[in-house]
Amino acid sequence: MRLCAVSVDLDEIPNYFAIHGLSAPQGAAQSLVYDVAIDRVRALAAELSIPLTLFAIGSDLARPAAAKKLREASDSGTEVANHSLDHRYDLVRLSRADIRRQIEEGANAVEDATGVRPTGFRAPGYTITDEVFDVLIELGVDYDSSVFPCPAYWTAKAAAITLIALRGRTSRSIIDTPTVLMAPPRPYRVGRPYWRRGGRVLEFPVQVTRGTRLPVIGTTLTLWGPRVARHLARMCVGEPMVNLELHGIDVLDADDGLESLRAHQPDVRVPKARKLEALRAAIEELRRAGYSFVRLSEAAEAFGHERG
Repeated sequence: MRLCAVSVDLDEIPNYFAIHGLSAPQGAAQSLVYDVAIDRVRALAAELSIPLTLFAIGSDLARPAAAKKLREASDSGTEVANHSLDHRYDLVRLSRADIRRQIEEGANAVEDATGVRPTGFRAPGYTITDEVFDVLIELGVDYDSSVFPCPAYWTAKAAAITLIALRGRTSRSIIDTPTVLMAPPRPYRVGRPYWRRGGRVLEFPVQVTRGTRLPVIGTTLTLWGPRVARHLARMCVGEPMVNLELHGIDVLDADDGLESLRAHQPDVRVPKARKLEALRAAIEELRRAGYSFVRLSEAAEAFGHERG
């Protein structure tokens, strides 16, 4: 079996300012993901004839224009999954009741906008705990896709948060426990602790390369360009499932209204045409290797029999 799911986290632009400890932008920049990026992502998917899974933040859908865009995507056959109510980077540090509220009300908002109850979940910042998994089980969630067992990403994130602090700002992002790096890189049923195999919720880890576990996500692909994107995709060939996770910002650049983020986030400096070229290169490489493209819910059906 060789399956590939391409998912897109629809984190709106204020989340990136929060990561860098900056005040939220004003005006049109606040909603570029729903107003601009989602159309570009869907156009790319149509061009390449691949299905998508979108992870939506519930509170964004209070804006009618965002809810309309999501409904249009859902009606066209795109899967919409739950990315929590408010995208709290510190979700895992909240009380059990608040964790449940963030997950349940996020799902409710998606269902209100699309008419379809989401079956999957992704935690903000790829940070998750056994308690979050307990809540997912209570709520009957079919699959999760939050675990990112990537040493390079973990190290870079820790360094970035430290550097932001040294510059006198406070990042809203938090560092996951390093034990996440022990988690399997392939789909598995989580145990307790969640980085061990067990018989609980089906987990689709965010993609890393075979062996070296380099990150294969939209930020990496778009930042390093088409040549590296092809190479990273080739380094995943042989995996039964490639879980390619992107963000809406991966198809935006400074000229879209992100000039104030340019100094803080290198991928914003990359022209959107080159970003799209890199994403095409990775997807086409996986297609040449024989991967069939599916929504994450379809992958969950295919791997749903897995136990332990």
